Amino acid sequence: MEAHPTTGHGPIDGSPAGEAVTVTTGARLHFGFLDPSGRGPRPFGSLGLALEWPRTTLRLRRAETFTAEGPERERALIYLKRFAAASGEAYALHIEEAIPPHAGLGSGTQLALAVGAALTTLEERPLDFNAIATFAQGGVVLDSGPGAGALPTMLDRRPFPPHWRVLLMFDPAASGLHGASETAAFAALPDFPHFKTKELRRRVLLEALPALAEQDFQSFAAAIGALQAEMGAYYAPLQGGPYVSPQVARVLHWLASLGLTGIGQSSWGPTGFAFIASEEQGRALLTEARAQFAQLDFHLVEGRNEGAGIARH
Repeated sequence: MEAHPTTGHGPIDGSPAGEAVTVTTGARLHFGFLDPSGRGPRPFGSLGLALEWPRTTLRLRRAETFTAEGPERERALIYLKRFAAASGEAYALHIEEAIPPHAGLGSGTQLALAVGAALTTLEERPLDFNAIATFAQGGVVLDSGPGAGALPTMLDRRPFPPHWRVLLMFDPAASGLHGASETAAFAALPDFPHFKTKELRRRVLLEALPALAEQDFQSFAAAIGALQAEMGAYYAPLQGGPYVSPQVARVLHWLASLGLTGIGQSSWGPTGFAFIASEEQGRALLTEARAQFAQLDFHLVEGRNEGAGIARH
C-alpha cells in the first residue's frame, strides 16, 4: 500500500469557534446507476464507495478580500463566493491537495461540499451533513437519486472491509464527460429498460450489500462487475465503447484475463478500478501493472469508512 498521509482530523462535531477551519474529504468511486437514463419511476439511484485517496484538503479563514490558492483554486473560489454571498464577509482559501478533476471521482461535488462545510463551520451556521451520506459517513452508500430539488436519500450504507483494496488506474491523456457535454449525453440516450433496472436493484440489494456485510469478496466483486457491464453497454455509444480510455480498457481486459471480476470505470471515467482481496495481492498487481502499462498512473488505495474530517484551529 502506498503511503498517503492522513490529516488526523476528527468528525464534524460542532466544536467551538476558531480562527480557521480545515476540511478533508476523500474521492467517491461511482459504480453505476440503477436507472442510468433517469426516466424511470425511480430515476438514477446510485452505488458508490468513499476512498481514502485521492482526497481534497483545504483551509479557510476570514480575510479582507477573497483569495484562493492551490490546485482547483478557480473552481473553489466560485463556490466560496456563491456560499458567502449572504454574509458580506470575505475569506482566504488554501487548498493543500485536490481530487483530480473530470476523472469520474466526484471532484467537483467533494470540493463544493468541503468549501461549504468549512464556511458553515467557521460561521457556525446549521447544515445537515448527514443528508450527504458519502461526505458525512463514508463507506459504500446506496442512494435513491435526487428528488425534486432535494438531495438523494441514503437507502443503505455498509462499511468497506478494511483488508480489501482498490487498484486505481488514471489516464492523464483522457477526460470523462462533464458539464454541458454530460447533460447532452443523458438527453441523447434511450430509455433504460425497466426489467434491467429491476435486475440491477436485485443484484445490489441481494448480492452486493449482503456480500459486504459478510465480507464475501467474490460475491461482491461479481455483483459490481455485473453492474459495470450494464453501464458500459448502455453508455458505449457516447464513449466509443464500454470505457472512455482505450488504455484503461487494455488494463481492465488484462485484469479480467487474470480472473478478476470486480472491475470497471468510475462514473464517466476515465479512471478505472479493480477490487483486490488483499494488500499482498494488490501490491503484486500494482507492480506488474506499472511494468506493463507505463503510460498510465496506478495507485493502490483503501476504502474510507469515515466521513469528512474537520478541524478548527
